[in-house]
Amino acid sequence: MTLRASRFLVAATALAAAMILSACGNSDPLAASGSCEGDGLTVGSANFPESETVANIYAEVLRVNGFKVDTRLNIGSREAYVPALRQCAVTVIPEYNGNLLQYLDKNATATSTADIDSALTKALGPDLAVGASAPGQDSDAVVVTKATAERWNLHSIADLAAHSAEVKFGAPAEFQERAGGLPGLKKNYDLVIAGDNFVPIADGGGPATVRALVDGQVTAADIFTTSPAITQNNLVVLEDPKHNFPAQNVVPLFNAAKKTDKSIAALDAVSAKLTTDELIKLNEAVSGSSKTEPKAAAAAWVTAQGLNKPAG
Repeated sequence: MTLRASRFLVAATALAAAMILSACGNSDPLAASGSCEGDGLTVGSANFPESETVANIYAEVLRVNGFKVDTRLNIGSREAYVPALRQCAVTVIPEYNGNLLQYLDKNATATSTADIDSALTKALGPDLAVGASAPGQDSDAVVVTKATAERWNLHSIADLAAHSAEVKFGAPAEFQERAGGLPGLKKNYDLVIAGDNFVPIADGGGPATVRALVDGQVTAADIFTTSPAITQNNLVVLEDPKHNFPAQNVVPLFNAAKKTDKSIAALDAVSAKLTTDELIKLNEAVSGSSKTEPKAAAAAWVTAQGLNKPAG
């Protein structure tokens, strides 16, 4: 399981409590029976800001293209929103292709965008469908400071291997054992991190991890590619040409009965513009100092990208 996947997993008790609370506001997608009848679409999101922002982009662009759109945001984990999608309680939601594939097929081994997208077409089944994957990804990455990258002339993870003995690596404790963690870095790049050079940090690539990297407590760290901290701290994401970390491209996930040529054209136009850099900018707007509401950030982005008029 990737760390991005673990951020989606919510304890059953907490999820149940959230559903009880949200039902009063009719925001729980499982509180009402869904229907695939009619032309309207209901856009959902998972319960973290990036998903909510992209969901608002989807909703805005679909409205521009003539759809009647409702939103049901902050649903929770994949375990909650995929069943809701199958029932048409929501009809489209932003997803991440790598984690979606792992959810649908626990034995999947694809890691590149192309291979994951190909495997997804077989794993979706008759009830689900996807649009085009965006170039933008929110995936694990090996990140270093600019000073370290310049000192050692680092461009990819492979370049770091020659300095294995000098590297202190910061990441959640499970990174030591999971396939895409230290074992994968050793297998794919010959980057060998000794046990006493691994620094467990439990915030999933968040502020404590960034602080440890910037302050020099660690030399490299596992941080997600759309973290605003990367640009804010002038950090360098090392390339992963062997796809040690599975691709996590943003992709619209539909109830198959609600996927039409018109809705796909609208959201494929979004995907074409949604690069990793654009995801970072959106996250900075929502989670940075300005604290822009996701809906407002989405509307501004749609206008800036020229998507505020019908596709085609």
